[in-house]
Amino acid sequence: MRKLFVTEFITLDGVAHAPNEWSFPYWVDGIGDFKLAETMASDALLLGRVTYEGFAAAWPTRTDDAGFADRFNSMPKYVVSTTLTKAEWNNTTIISSNILDEIKKLKQQSGQDIAIHGSVELVRSLMPHNLIDEYRLFVYPLVLGKGKRMFEDGNEAKLNLTESKSFSSGVVLLRYEPVKT
Repeated sequence: MRKLFVTEFITLDGVAHAPNEWSFPYWVDGIGDFKLAETMASDALLLGRVTYEGFAAAWPTRTDDAGFADRFNSMPKYVVSTTLTKAEWNNTTIISSNILDEIKKLKQQSGQDIAIHGSVELVRSLMPHNLIDEYRLFVYPLVLGKGKRMFEDGNEAKLNLTESKSFSSGVVLLRYEPVKT
C-alpha cells in the first residue's frame, strides 16, 4: 500500500496560503535537498484545483540540473475538482466523483508515495477520513496575521512527531504521523 503524505509550507500562525509570496527569503539548500529527495521518493501528485492550476501554469516550462522539474512534470497527477473539466498538464487525471473511494484506490496501487503539495482545502477534506499517512510541515519563522490557514475550526487530528529538523534560515521541518486509534 502506498503512503499519502502532505507537504506544506506554513507560517507560525498556520497560514499556508500563497507561500510563493513569503517563503523565498527563507529558502536554503537544505530545504531544496529535502524537497528533491521527497519528490524522487514519490511517483504521483494529488492536488486540489487551485494548486493544480498554479502548478500547471508554472511547471511545464521549468528545467533544472537535479531533475526535479523533469520528475514533477512526468509523474502522474490527480486533481480533485468538481468544477475543472479539462486538464492540460501532461499525465493528469481529474477526480470529480467518488473522491474518497478513488483516493483509496490510488493508495492501494503499487508504487511509491503519493504527495499532496499545498492544496489546503483538499487536505482539510481528507483529514476526517484518515486518508493522510504523514504530514510534513515546513514551519516558517513568520507571522502573517491573515490568510488561509492550514488547520481551521472543525479539523481535528492527533499526531505523533516522527522527526524535527531546523534549517539555518529559521525554518523548521516537523514530520507527523496520525495516531492510530
